[in-house]
Amino acid sequence: MYKISTRGQYALLIMTDLAEAEEGTFIPLKTLSHRRNLSVKYLEQILIQLGKSGLVTGSRGTNGGYTLSKKASEYTAGEILRSMEGELSPRGIPENNHLESEGSKTFWNNFEKAVNNYVDSVTLENLAHKNREFSGFEYCI
Repeated sequence: MYKISTRGQYALLIMTDLAEAEEGTFIPLKTLSHRRNLSVKYLEQILIQLGKSGLVTGSRGTNGGYTLSKKASEYTAGEILRSMEGELSPRGIPENNHLESEGSKTFWNNFEKAVNNYVDSVTLENLAHKNREFSGFEYCI
């Protein structure tokens, strides 16, 4: 069974942290690192990949850090996970394998669609809102 890597999971968490901040606010790398108890180096690798995918913007200097490149409502969990994982497919066998039965192909195609439809239906704003609702926490730096 396909698993989302820890990098993918942390990317979604960090993006949620950024979504909870006031729009346009740059959150320092050390603050993000401390909040999730991650090493700065590991977190930086994740943020570099998110930056290459155009999902976050980084800024250097005294007021530097990271912020979302667009509004939280414009991101989906699927987009964020794919930036770290590539395509989200539960298949272990390549789709064009001639040994696979029609019933099996149909099952796996429908399962893959269900997974992708779900992650594409959840916005980053949904996740941030749930976090705020659950914890009563407003992100402050």
